[in-house]
Order: sequence, then structure tokens, then C-alpha cells
Amino acid sequence: QVQLVESGGGLVQPGGSLRLSCAASGSIISIYTLGWYRQAPGKQRELVATISSGGSTDYADSVKGRFTISRDNAKNTVYLQMNSLKPEDTAVYYCNANLKLLSGPPKMYWGQGTQVTASS
Repeated sequence: QVQLVESGGGLVQPGGSLRLSCAASGSIISIYTLGWYRQAPGKQRELVATISSGGSTDYADSVKGRFTISRDNAKNTVYLQMNSLKPEDTAVYYCNANLKLLSGPPKMYWGQGTQVTASS
């Protein structure tokens, strides 16, 4: 079994910063692309940022220059540093991982989500 455990969400004033973490555990052989998605009330889940196994990154236009995705392969962990937060960044943030386990082909897994609220 695989678990993706997220942490770091919370309430912050506009202009503030938060750092999300997502740690993967289980019978993992390889971790390929890691990503963060978010879903605001009444909206579809959207891509925030991804990072490949080689370290290449991609960002939604709405967060470019403010958010930074990174990974620590030794810890099976992905991070999302969020600066200059805006009220429109308020959403549940989900970690996503493309993993290869001891058996079976690579599959996508999701974390349980962590709430981020930017409000005064």
C-alpha cells in the first residue's frame, strides 16, 4: 500500500507564505513525476505545479513567480513553497505522485488534501 501524507496548510493573510509537504511511504520502487493540484469550492481541480524525476518543473500561469515546487528523493517528499499568497489561492491542495511499486505498472496516487486559506 502507498500513503501520501500532506502537511503545512493553514490560514495566512494575503501576501503571506506557506510551505506544503507531501511524503510518500510504502513499497515504492521508483517515484516519477510529482505534482500539486488544487480545488476551490465550486470549481474543478486544477494543476498547480509538477516536477519530473529529473527536476524539470512546470507551473500554472496563475502561480508562476510566486510558487516553487521541489523534491527530496532521499525522503520521497515533494514540497510547494507558496509566497505572495492571494485570496484566489484559497483551495484544498492535493499532492499527486506517479509511483512504481514492487508489483504492477506505475500508477497515479493522491494525497488526502490540505486546506490553504489566504484571507484577512
